[in-house]
Amino acid sequence: MILGLVALCAPLGDTCLSRGMTTLPAISLAHPVTLIAAVFTPWIAVGIALLIGFFASYLTALSWADLTFVLPATAFGNVIVALFARFWLHEAISWQRWLGVVLITVGVGFVAHGPSLTVQPTTNDSTSHTPALQSPPLAVTTESALEKEQVR
Repeated sequence: MILGLVALCAPLGDTCLSRGMTTLPAISLAHPVTLIAAVFTPWIAVGIALLIGFFASYLTALSWADLTFVLPATAFGNVIVALFARFWLHEAISWQRWLGVVLITVGVGFVAHGPSLTVQPTTNDSTSHTPALQSPPLAVTTESALEKEQVR
């Protein structure tokens, strides 16, 4: 469910931002007042709210899964963005971009079949006390080497 929110909130938020910005004149960082005013337009405000939802979901997902699992799941949002751009915003999308969408989908499929959390191997203390398997401590090795050197 969380990964679904991650994959859906970002594309929806980005699409709302795009929709809102196309209704406004070009904005420059040299005029920050127009940028602040843009934040309060309906489409942009909804886009920002959705992106805040994305960020909250993303943080939640990172709390229980590896970045290498969560980030590709967010990459699937690129597929959703392309679909929203084509069918909601009526943007023309070249065949090269559609090919990119297909490659992203295949890549996300590979990652989705892997584990969501990498388990680090732990040492078992009961087997680590076997003297034959342990290497000597560094201090003992150093003393032995010094003693051999003094004997010569």
